[in-house]
Amino acid sequence: MRFFQRFERKFGRYAIRGLPRVIALFYGLGMVIQFINPMIYFLFLGLDGGAVAHGQVWRVFTFMMYPPVTRGRDPISWIFLNLLIIPTYYFLSSTLENIWGAFRFNVYFFLGIIGHVAGAVLAYLIWGVSIPMTPVYLNFSLFIAVALMFPEVQFFIFGVLPVKAKYLALAETVIYLYEFIRGPVITKLEIGLSLMNVVLFFLMTRNVKRFSPKEIKRKREFKTQTKILPAGKTRHRCAVCGRTEEDGEQMEFRYCSKCAGSYEYCQDHLYTHQHVAEGQEKK
Repeated sequence: MRFFQRFERKFGRYAIRGLPRVIALFYGLGMVIQFINPMIYFLFLGLDGGAVAHGQVWRVFTFMMYPPVTRGRDPISWIFLNLLIIPTYYFLSSTLENIWGAFRFNVYFFLGIIGHVAGAVLAYLIWGVSIPMTPVYLNFSLFIAVALMFPEVQFFIFGVLPVKAKYLALAETVIYLYEFIRGPVITKLEIGLSLMNVVLFFLMTRNVKRFSPKEIKRKREFKTQTKILPAGKTRHRCAVCGRTEEDGEQMEFRYCSKCAGSYEYCQDHLYTHQHVAEGQEKK
């Protein structure tokens, strides 16, 4: 976590603001390209490890020009589904950017791209096989991230059936795990890299709770309340070490429900302190 904070302070100014708009634009361009000729993507734009290794580096970026729904026999339904899903992915991406900030969303998304590119190139260099990879499962990782942050949010399937994000994410995870087990090598690679993207990011940031809506609201209320405190006063103090909120921006305090009386502890002592029994209140 501290490593990531230092990394953000050093490189945060280089983050691409409004990256969700760029992603949606790429999907829109992909729709146009597939409408003209689907083979254009696979011949010149898709992620091909052999082509990238031989100098076609533009594929590292252009492979994102792949619409969420591939073209089928019915062009009308294909266009309708993409025009429905692309704004949904834009909403998901914008939500993550607003909660995490531009830099963290950049890291999350580009981790997925780097993983796909590395996987495709390494497969070519090790086995001599050019595996054409698409961002289909990378899109899935965006939804997983939103479901982890907002598990209780409801999505309306077909516009009428309300389902909570956590159940949708669980159902999709089961489906993709089945595809991972039964699918070909390219499917295993794409799914594995997309899920690895989720795991790596949350391991790097760890304390994702502080980005949840409840935690953001709590911090805003805390800042509002502290404005009316007399100068030099603090609102929180750990009953073990005596630290207050003035000892660091990342300090968090909680009351212990198992202690008799109202005792507040910092994050380092909330689970390690000795509980206070009835009649043994601290002086």
